[in-house]
Amino acid sequence: MILIDCISRQIPGVLVKKESLEDEKGNGIPNYTRPQIFEYRGKKYKAPKVLLSGNHKKIYEWRKKYAK
Repeated sequence: MILIDCISRQIPGVLVKKESLEDEKGNGIPNYTRPQIFEYRGKKYKAPKVLLSGNHKKIYEWRKKYAK
């Protein structure tokens, strides 16, 4: 089912709005996930504390700040 979903989304007309494709949004907002600290090629990347706080208002403001 996942494979069918992935392939069918690429067919013109399957999705009503092209903006539904995450890749096409290009919102420029950095995405973070677990773990809180991620090490890649010797460099550590940390998720901003505001995103870990659980305060939805502050998270919204942070995302708004980084939106294009």
